[in-house]
Amino acid sequence: MCLGIPMRVDEIDGFNARCSAKGVERQVSLFMMQGEEIAVGDFVVVHVGYAIQKITAEQAQTAWEIYDQMLAAEGASSA
Repeated sequence: MCLGIPMRVDEIDGFNARCSAKGVERQVSLFMMQGEEIAVGDFVVVHVGYAIQKITAEQAQTAWEIYDQMLAAEGASSA
């Protein structure tokens, strides 16, 4: 199973962006999003270093809540 991680765009330089989520920063390629208007402050789904979809802040928050629940369940099952 592959997961896309929601991240906030903090800086854009051509087809590259510095994105962050939960205190983690990554360099992300915007190459696959050429037809989409992406600006600093937008949220994107990142998969293997590429932004693959623009999402709302609410969608990003919902995804992180689900991921946090999954991580908590994983931690509880291994204890």
